Amino acid sequence: MEQTKQKSTFFYGWLIVVGCMLIQAVPYSLAANIQPAFTSYVTSGEGFTYTQFSLIFTIGTIVSALCSPFIGKLYSTPKANIKLLYVIGIILVGVGFASMSLAEGNIFAYYALSILVQIGSAIISAIGVPTLINSWFTENKGIAMGLAFSGGGLGNMILQQFAGKWLSNPAIGYKGAYLRFGLLAIIVALPIALFVMRLPKSKSELEMNKSKKSKKTSSQSPNWGYTFAEVSKIKYFWIFAISFVFVGLYVGGMALQFIPYLQILEQAKVLTLGSALVASLFGLFSIFGNLCGGVLFDKFGITKSLILAELLVIICGLSLIFIGKINALGFVFAVCLGISMFSYIIGPSYMTSALFGNKEFGTILGIVQIFFAVGFGSGSTVFGFIVDKSGFTNAWISTIIYAVIAYAGLLYSTSSIVKMNKDNNVIETKKIS
Repeated sequence: MEQTKQKSTFFYGWLIVVGCMLIQAVPYSLAANIQPAFTSYVTSGEGFTYTQFSLIFTIGTIVSALCSPFIGKLYSTPKANIKLLYVIGIILVGVGFASMSLAEGNIFAYYALSILVQIGSAIISAIGVPTLINSWFTENKGIAMGLAFSGGGLGNMILQQFAGKWLSNPAIGYKGAYLRFGLLAIIVALPIALFVMRLPKSKSELEMNKSKKSKKTSSQSPNWGYTFAEVSKIKYFWIFAISFVFVGLYVGGMALQFIPYLQILEQAKVLTLGSALVASLFGLFSIFGNLCGGVLFDKFGITKSLILAELLVIICGLSLIFIGKINALGFVFAVCLGISMFSYIIGPSYMTSALFGNKEFGTILGIVQIFFAVGFGSGSTVFGFIVDKSGFTNAWISTIIYAVIAYAGLLYSTSSIVKMNKDNNVIETKKIS
């Protein structure tokens, strides 16, 4: 009898969070964090220019983003097969990454495989994770989302060490590293997709995550919200979405290009800190950042959280500009960028849900992801172009400018939407304002 009672009070949503953490730790980390570590090795080994290889981030990200609304609709259908979607996504990431070991000097093969990897990543992470968290959690959503996305930082911290060892080992090299990482993604993530991931079976499962007080006082349906047709008529939504273009621009430059930059400084004996050490420290603090970000959104609201993120990103840019003279700024950069990650990892999905509801969450988030992807995908290429023309210092200055524009737009649009929703007596927005 006691065992039956214990089972009946267990909230399965927390197991979903653990599954999401592991998905973020390996297949997502490969697509988002580990690929940049290959840049200098592949360009020198295959004779590609920095700009040519940087296009793999642009092309893959933009194509996957264009697919995001369609992926969101697949998740939003009442009979969505979550297991099948996750299996497809994991195979795309794992096989796509492993197949880069066979691309050799064909840059177009890298582009095509990058598209597969990024579409797979969108299925299992960018759209999949927030959709699952929103489906399971009506309370503590920020904390749950923070825990889920913190897996990316944990995976980055560990996998960067493997990347450093494998890439620098002539017996393995970048070809062997691609193959090993791709197989690792499939081995770790496929069992999770098959045996853990699912949507709630009934409303009673969701009730297990509600406090007694909220059960008595909550009168709002968990499926409240706008349709995309309604959202598309709100001008503040478009300011919100366009702001993520600039978020993507600074992330595409700063988060993707700091490792190659540090490797160059390291090879020139200007940087005594190991680039892998800085990358691992960044991974460690990104875990804290995602966890802290979830709490920030839940406890302090959107505005204060965004202001903090903006200040951290500006410090990151300044640290990279002066790191050649003051190596200790590498630690400052890693800490600040790691913590600020919550704004673009948790931020889009959390704010989309909080501001526009769950009615057509997947579709609306997919549209927002397109704008982010346009910036993120082009950010790496634009950054590479600036580096080729005028050096890294001007490139880092450009990322600071993008960040200032991005957060100004987000602060204006979110505060306006919060006010609009309060006027319409939207309970959910009152909680997070």
